[in-house]
Amino acid sequence: MATKPPQGDPVQDAPQVAERKRAAAGLPAIGHTLRMAHQQMGVRRTALTLLSVNQKDGFDCPGCAWPEPEHRHKAEFCENGAKAVAEEATLRRVTPEFFTAHPVSDLARRSGYWLGQQGRLTHPMYLPEGADHYEPVSWERAFDIVAEELTALSSPDEAVFYTSGRTSNEAAFLYQLFARKLGTNNLPDCSNMCHESSGSALSETIGVGKGSVLLEDLYQADLIVVAGQNPGTNHPRMLSALEKAKANGTRVVSVNPLPEAGLERFKNPQTPRGLTSGTALTDLFLQIRIGGDQALFRLLNKLILDTPGAVDEEFVREHTHGFEEFAEAARAADWDPTLTATGLAREDVERFLRMVLESERIVVCWAMGLTQHKHSVPMIREIVNFLLLRGNIGRPGAGVCPVRGHSNVQGDRTMGIFERPAPAFLDALEREFGFAPPREHGYDVVRAIRALRDGEAKVFFAMGGNFVSASPDTEVTEAAMRRARLTVHVSTKLNRSHAVTGARALILPTLGRTERDLQAGGEQFVTVEDSMGMVHASRGRLEPASRHLLSEPAIVCRLARRVLGGEDEVPWEEFEKDYATVRDRIARVIPGFEDFNARVARPGGFALPHAPRDERRFPTATGKANFTAAPVEHPHLPEGRLLLQTLRSHDQYNTTIYGLDDRYRGIRNGRRVVLVNPEDARELELADGAYVDLVGEWKDGVERRAPGFRVVHYPTARGCAAAYYPETNVLVPLDATADTSNTPASKSVVVRLEQSATD
Repeated sequence: MATKPPQGDPVQDAPQVAERKRAAAGLPAIGHTLRMAHQQMGVRRTALTLLSVNQKDGFDCPGCAWPEPEHRHKAEFCENGAKAVAEEATLRRVTPEFFTAHPVSDLARRSGYWLGQQGRLTHPMYLPEGADHYEPVSWERAFDIVAEELTALSSPDEAVFYTSGRTSNEAAFLYQLFARKLGTNNLPDCSNMCHESSGSALSETIGVGKGSVLLEDLYQADLIVVAGQNPGTNHPRMLSALEKAKANGTRVVSVNPLPEAGLERFKNPQTPRGLTSGTALTDLFLQIRIGGDQALFRLLNKLILDTPGAVDEEFVREHTHGFEEFAEAARAADWDPTLTATGLAREDVERFLRMVLESERIVVCWAMGLTQHKHSVPMIREIVNFLLLRGNIGRPGAGVCPVRGHSNVQGDRTMGIFERPAPAFLDALEREFGFAPPREHGYDVVRAIRALRDGEAKVFFAMGGNFVSASPDTEVTEAAMRRARLTVHVSTKLNRSHAVTGARALILPTLGRTERDLQAGGEQFVTVEDSMGMVHASRGRLEPASRHLLSEPAIVCRLARRVLGGEDEVPWEEFEKDYATVRDRIARVIPGFEDFNARVARPGGFALPHAPRDERRFPTATGKANFTAAPVEHPHLPEGRLLLQTLRSHDQYNTTIYGLDDRYRGIRNGRRVVLVNPEDARELELADGAYVDLVGEWKDGVERRAPGFRVVHYPTARGCAAAYYPETNVLVPLDATADTSNTPASKSVVVRLEQSATD
């Protein structure tokens, strides 16, 4: 049976460290999955729920955005997906009595792990101005409070409407419609903090800000490059795709500052071999220094140019623009500065080149390890250059594959959750709904925090997520949130953002993916878009955690009716009753969704069109795929400093902490650890087991400190360190962002390590 939540926060001041693992999944993953699922759901509910995950007639996993294959296993989920489902389908409950027992001041002292373990929210809750306790509130009064604050604003642009990637297509479309009817484009989302750099680079170079491959392309590739990504923890079902590709003869190159168990060997728990030896995945591991990827691909491009017959000249001539300027810049690349920037050996780069030249079809996958640097956008552009040179976009088995982190984060952007909407989207919205949407760009995440900090934004409304813990510069972000007049969070579970509030605050509890959604028009389903542009239905099966929950579409529709008034011409009440009517409007506004309801009714859904992939047509300003020629950048370290990347443990998903272990890296019972190369540690006189404060250094001169981290000697790249977020978000300056995309530079933070007072 399910267990009760922890009463007190577990002590984390003495993490235990063992040897890291060199294989992912297998029997330990099965055991860990079942143990955590049983703790949250009990045996019967575990079986009922997990067998519906990612099935064609089931619900989409609320975890990552990795696509489902056409032919699915009975257990089409991974360990971390099962954890995400278990936390949502938990039998634990956070009732009004909980808030009576726990003032906000107490919640603010608790860890994110403890907060998340308490269970599902059951009632709308309200924190009055000056109070220290949330109190239950009716839905009608909750919407009145939001309406009071929104109508009191001197401008709609004083409101911020944030979206998490869990939000369905239907809810996201309604949400952006409401915000724009109100009169603002302040629609930041979690993409601003993760793959905004990918979208910026790809939109400019190939004309579509999404990946260009489907699962079948991975199976057909000769070579897959996995750069700046740890699929074993962040997208575990990707390992099954790599395993299948390997069986077809594909070779895999891993480019990462850390060795990761999942890319070394995959023990597929659904096969006899996986329960024993497993499959070695990586053929070549390039342990690159943090931020050195642009330099690596620039040199590769030079070497390809210098190799007779290596360039696909017909493709370059017919389909690309800017080749000569790019080629001139690439030919200037040199070995010595590249090896300095990357930390790689020349023979490894040469081996990589040979593998490239032997491969006709290449896919490059990447994630946050590439997108969260100052120079992330030119870094990704250089990867596009690499693929364009040999015609590896727009043919089977080849292309770009930015691997999205959250289940519908890509779909939310497709639905119009974007602070800088395309004019064509706004034109279509205007034609369909008969109003003039605002045209001025709104706030992204970083600009929204600045606006709250400076008093230029006064209402913060979050559709899901844990904004406070996900954002950079924790102290600045929390101070900014506390300046708001009202903070509102649509949530399934408790998190730190509920304890860092404006003068007034609301928690609005909502249905999860696992739950039945029954409206006046009957039982509803929602849709999501995965990381490869596949759109499909998601149908919850469980009874809601509380009869007081509303779905996300219902919350938006009721709020819109209350704020915009009964005279508004948008049929909000109809939309709430029947989500098919929302999909009909989506079909008329967003290209690729024509005949939406009929197409999504087919098992498995449908693929959105992608001009570069489908027809080698590149909808850029030049009408062709664009080569680029940015100067090569890489981080420079002062003596005695390390370059820190923030990352996840295996027991977390984004800011949700499932447990206090990182099994693959050998860490148990604690999260405040910093992974340091043994040679660097010796030079800095840091013993394994010593306790240090991580002190960030940036050009603003502000001291940002994360205290009490245990040093773990670990095989990181030289000069590089790693530690978990959100604990280390305090070290990421708000203004340290990627050029063009404005994404926080969380993967390249200069730190010094000082002996901790706790040592």
